[in-house]
Amino acid sequence: MQEYSVKVTLPDGQVMAVTASESDTLEAVADRFKDYYEDDIILGIVNGRLRELNKKIKSDCELSFVTTADRDGRRTYRRSVVLLLQRAIYDVYGSMTQLHVMHSLGEGYYCQLEKAVECADSQQEKYNEDTDQGSRENSEKSVTEHDIDRIVCSMYSFVEKDLPITKHSAKTQYAEQLFKEKGLHDKERLLHYRRSSRVNLYELDGVVDYFYGFMAPSTGMLKYFDIVPYESGFVLLFPGAHSRSVEPLVTSNKLFHTLDDSREWSKMLGIGTIGSLNDAIAAGRGQEIMLLQEALMEQKIGNLAAQIASDDKKKFIMIAGPSSSGKTSFANRLSIQLIAKGRKPHPLSLDDYYVDREFCPKHPDGSFDFESIEALDTELFNDHMERLLRDETVELPYFNFKTGHREYRGQKVFLGDDGVLVVEGIHGMNEKLSARVRRRNKLKIYISALTPLSFDDYNRIPTTDMRLLRRMVRDSQFRSHDARQTIQNWPKVRQGEEKNIFPFSEEADIMFNTTLIYELA
Repeated sequence: MQEYSVKVTLPDGQVMAVTASESDTLEAVADRFKDYYEDDIILGIVNGRLRELNKKIKSDCELSFVTTADRDGRRTYRRSVVLLLQRAIYDVYGSMTQLHVMHSLGEGYYCQLEKAVECADSQQEKYNEDTDQGSRENSEKSVTEHDIDRIVCSMYSFVEKDLPITKHSAKTQYAEQLFKEKGLHDKERLLHYRRSSRVNLYELDGVVDYFYGFMAPSTGMLKYFDIVPYESGFVLLFPGAHSRSVEPLVTSNKLFHTLDDSREWSKMLGIGTIGSLNDAIAAGRGQEIMLLQEALMEQKIGNLAAQIASDDKKKFIMIAGPSSSGKTSFANRLSIQLIAKGRKPHPLSLDDYYVDREFCPKHPDGSFDFESIEALDTELFNDHMERLLRDETVELPYFNFKTGHREYRGQKVFLGDDGVLVVEGIHGMNEKLSARVRRRNKLKIYISALTPLSFDDYNRIPTTDMRLLRRMVRDSQFRSHDARQTIQNWPKVRQGEEKNIFPFSEEADIMFNTTLIYELA
């Protein structure tokens, strides 16, 4: 039997050389090194390429491992648990009940169960007349706590059995027909536009499905999850920062209903998955969809502007959100609508309230921490807001990023009766920023790009991916950064969001989704 030399790089950078035979899988090698890792190994990186653990060693190679604490590892784990959930639902309800993974909530996925759409020709015709995910109003299946207990027990029984999750390479045409026969038209439509002639299908104890990414090698690895009832469905909970314990559900009805409203827009347009968007574009509806989406967006912003204009005590509109959520664009569109409603908006960027560079806080590595609220002169900001409320004229600062110092260039603001300050920046939700301004005088709006689109009913598109794509486009067009630089910087951006933005989202009076359903295309 052929033997190969494998150089394994460990978390501390140490490299160890081992011998592996041609029958060894990456999982077998991983078992030798699992004690070096605090978290469970779920993927391998062979010569720089991500690989599943059931992949066999075929040559001399360099190998490192990905755990469930890593980004790719977390996504693989969650994807695999969704397949496990599917299998359990089949076990509890039978094949005529479908799972729909709707969107993220906290460290989990909000899901619903629905009766499967019949796949006969007459039903197919009716299906095509409905939205892409079928006529759900009459098919939604209520889920009781007893049902959830049965599902969870079934899932754990499969974990204890440690059943393999098997990958099959199939012709795309075959897979498309398979999902059509199963009544899974969302997957059928997705694969209909796939250019590759083959597709990877995954099987767990007789349940075959398509997943947009790598999977765990077996159910024995999927030990950490929980399910809690929520609204008309339930939330499938996953581990968070600690990969071996499940995070409790921490969310708000504000976020849920914002996501739910976006789903309603999708249903109105007849688009909820990539396949249905492709169908619409292929049918020549692209321009119509863009115009409809823009009209809906302007209507929603107009309604918000009318709400602000009707309350003369609201003088400061605080807009915040994570990177590439559309803060500047949203602030501009809201300002135009406010003018139409008789108010006089004055735009203000929190960036102009940066402290002088020598006073900026730093990261442990010595680099400047521009995303900390301590990087802003909150004392000056509060002073200016109080003076504006007293009907004083205030000269606003301008921060010169080249010199790293604050300047004054004659930009003066007087609010008066009709004026409103439209403040945009990542710390808008943090009460420390405007602590001396009474709540009745400000309206906090948290925005993000919460895409309602999914690949199909089980494979959702992470909202962070939508924002990363936006940032790649923006950096390329306006900052002379290529995609590689944007991707390399993204982890630091995300760390800043987790610390300075997401924890304060619950402070929002209003949550607003800035995603346009056509923008992925």
